[in-house]
Amino acid sequence: MAAYILRLRFDLLVGALRGTASHAISRAAGLLVLGAIAALACAGTLTLVETPAPVAFALLVLAGSAVTLTFAAGPVVAGAVDPLDPRRFGVLGMQPSPLAWILAGAGFISVPAIAVLAFDISAAIVWAAHGVPAIVSVLAAVLHAATCVLLARLSMAFGSAVLRTRRTRELSGLFVLGILVVLVPVIVFLSSLEWRGRVPSALATAAEVLAVTPLGAAAAFPGALALDDGRAAWFAALVAVGTLALAAFGWRRVVERALTTIDNPAEARGRGGLGWFALVPGTPGGAIAARGLVYWLRDSRYLVNIAIIPIAGLLPAVPLLIAGVPAPVVALVPVPIMALFFGWLPHNDVAYDSSAVWMHIASGVRGLADRVGRLVPVTVIAVPVLAIAIPIATAVYGRWAVLPAIAGVAACLFLTGLGLSSIASVLAPYAVSRPGDSPFQQPQRSDSTGVAAQAVVMIGAIALSAPALWLGWSTVTEGVEHAVTTMWTGLGIGIGVLLACVAIGSWLFERRQDRTMAFASTT
Repeated sequence: MAAYILRLRFDLLVGALRGTASHAISRAAGLLVLGAIAALACAGTLTLVETPAPVAFALLVLAGSAVTLTFAAGPVVAGAVDPLDPRRFGVLGMQPSPLAWILAGAGFISVPAIAVLAFDISAAIVWAAHGVPAIVSVLAAVLHAATCVLLARLSMAFGSAVLRTRRTRELSGLFVLGILVVLVPVIVFLSSLEWRGRVPSALATAAEVLAVTPLGAAAAFPGALALDDGRAAWFAALVAVGTLALAAFGWRRVVERALTTIDNPAEARGRGGLGWFALVPGTPGGAIAARGLVYWLRDSRYLVNIAIIPIAGLLPAVPLLIAGVPAPVVALVPVPIMALFFGWLPHNDVAYDSSAVWMHIASGVRGLADRVGRLVPVTVIAVPVLAIAIPIATAVYGRWAVLPAIAGVAACLFLTGLGLSSIASVLAPYAVSRPGDSPFQQPQRSDSTGVAAQAVVMIGAIALSAPALWLGWSTVTEGVEHAVTTMWTGLGIGIGVLLACVAIGSWLFERRQDRTMAFASTT
């Protein structure tokens, strides 16, 4: 059976090149491109033979961690289909353990696996040139390659079993957004470093951190031996072996579950095509969050508000630069302003529902589900934007040590704004343009409730965030030793205010339902 499955895997690999001439040419061109990239990567790795051991350690750990992460996340992001899905062997009556190891071995017969094997062999040659015993270098290469292959198998199994019936445009968009959130800060960080023929200290620190994680441990322990750090080498080796053991155990459990369970086609059809509703828990709060995401990403009234926030964050930079404020300091200004406005956005969310809020009241939705569900859309939008903006602002400022302070200030303003908005949207809603109307068309109001609600939420968020703002200013003017304190202070105040205000807003929503319905029916 093992020989049959391995031969089947090889036939599938060769069969990918068959078909029409255009199909075969496109696949062959893709393979040639991948082969060229792998060859360049191996050639670049072999150049580390003549570099100092610390440089080789940092670069190989970072590269190995990136490869491991790619194998773990790539199949899910790309929507890759496993040609040897364990569920396809359910009719053969095979035992889970033998099938799991056969399929794991077949995983090495693939272009990505061959590429990572070539990289690991190159890395083994580098470590052998730096005095690491050959057996250790080979063991590290085997550990890294096996870990990558098993993680890829687990990733494909997760994608086919969990995301197969939910692979929608919304989910694909979240994956791409997640990649941008990670990739943009990393690119900005690396481009801001001063190399000068050596590994910058920040990059060396990142390599040391990754060396004790499941991502980089297998690539790190021969390097630790090359640096004569036996303790770090043993620890990295234990982490690498433990990671491989957990991945093997998880893969064996996946195969066992695939052979002993049957999918429910009716359930799969029932959740297909529901968009955001297929991605959230089947609870009142999840339904409200999904409905809110549909509104926030399609309603022009919400989209205009979102589009204005980056502009509002950048506008103050112009007068500050004209007034002579140093450009690095000005670069830190937009992020807190954007965080403040993101937290302020849902302060009138009930009014944007128009008469649709009656569904919440008629169905007896609890206040907590309503308040939490309404905060999900703005959080999904704000967190990636701020995650990209904070590293960019830090890079322009020129000192990465202030990043925790900026993150703490932004988190405090955003979370306190969300908390106060949870109260204001139910306590003091005011009329807005109706669904379908122009977002720039505002109805006439007979009182000043709208102005008061806007001002109270914004000024209240600033006032509650005053300790974090003061510590952040101290970080910039006095020293970076306040950066970590700023971060924890901002997170503590923000989370505390958010929890308290959501509880108050939930209580108000349940006791003011008649007034909320009356407001919705008259606006």
